[in-house]
Amino acid sequence: MTRRAALGGIGGAFAGSALLDAQQDPFRDHSRVPAMDELTSVMEFEAVAFAKMPGDFFQYMAHGGEGEFTLRRNREAYDWVELVPKGVVDVSSVQTATEILGTRMAFPIMTSPTSGHIQLHRDAEAGTYRGSQAASNTPYIVSDGSSLPKAKIAAAATSPLWFQLYPIKDMDATKAWMENVQALGGKAVVMTVDQQAAYYERTTHDVHLMSSGPVRPPAGPSGSGNAPTSGPRAYRVPERRLWYNWKYAEQVKSMLKIPLFAKGILTAEDAKLCIEHGFDGVYVSNHGGRSCDYVPSTLEVLPEIVDAVQGRVPVLFDSGVRCGSDILKALALGANAVCVGRGARWGLAAYGAPGVTRIHEILQGELVMAMAQTGRPTLASIDRTLVKTNFR
Repeated sequence: MTRRAALGGIGGAFAGSALLDAQQDPFRDHSRVPAMDELTSVMEFEAVAFAKMPGDFFQYMAHGGEGEFTLRRNREAYDWVELVPKGVVDVSSVQTATEILGTRMAFPIMTSPTSGHIQLHRDAEAGTYRGSQAASNTPYIVSDGSSLPKAKIAAAATSPLWFQLYPIKDMDATKAWMENVQALGGKAVVMTVDQQAAYYERTTHDVHLMSSGPVRPPAGPSGSGNAPTSGPRAYRVPERRLWYNWKYAEQVKSMLKIPLFAKGILTAEDAKLCIEHGFDGVYVSNHGGRSCDYVPSTLEVLPEIVDAVQGRVPVLFDSGVRCGSDILKALALGANAVCVGRGARWGLAAYGAPGVTRIHEILQGELVMAMAQTGRPTLASIDRTLVKTNFR
């Protein structure tokens, strides 16, 4: 051993000693991540997800389109609907089971299609699926932007599985997609027809807090340099979106032996057109506030869409759902089932598959309680007389 090596070893021994003040960390963080059974509401899971996730992944999940008016309005709208309880009603037994086009469910609640679950937990969509199944076989709609191959997700559990489709220009690829999801046992296909925003102001504001590099608003038609000056991208619309038409929808329908829903419906007119062109159901959604900003909240437009459909097809609903009374209000305004997106994501990010299960259990319990408290012991007893609306 050289003298230099010996001196280095002695110095290392002294430096590593627990007796040196330099090795004593004077700060002790006594905060902790709470146990899952300590959380009593869906909203409480968001803080745990935030604590566990990288900042950019969390903000991607949290943000809404542009200035986030619609993101906020989705939640505010529930405050504009009052519940009107019935008195003297036997609610000793509350029945919540239902069936939508062959898919049976213990509660009128599903897990929404949302992308990139690998950002939330190492089990990704397989964990979301297992967590949904453990919550009374809650049906799960797999996002077309899932992190895992569809076959791997399908192998993770056995509860009802639906699949989301983003339209594909290549009809041969569309056909292959359809054959794949049907072979995997899919019970229905949900085709997204709205436009997810391509620009989020929150992302540009938080650019220096993120690890993904600078984000700049794309140039408009009069932009310069390398920015596109024509076509959809000049208007911040990805080329893969908003090219489709009713003919494409009819072609997709002809390839399916299972029901087809249109997701992203916000007007009575579009709901009627969906039925005319062969869709088996409509899905009222504004992408959780991530589509065009300043569109109305989904709760506001739900009644007019239900009136337009007139019971000919089932109506699904999402955006802003955070508790059982939210679900009850949507059911009262005509939805056949409600889908949960961000809540399920918070559960997965916070605790993995058991977190997804717990999110659904909380919502299921709150729905039963809300039905009992308002004197509505069955889904059939839930109608518009249950609510007073004051939409603004």
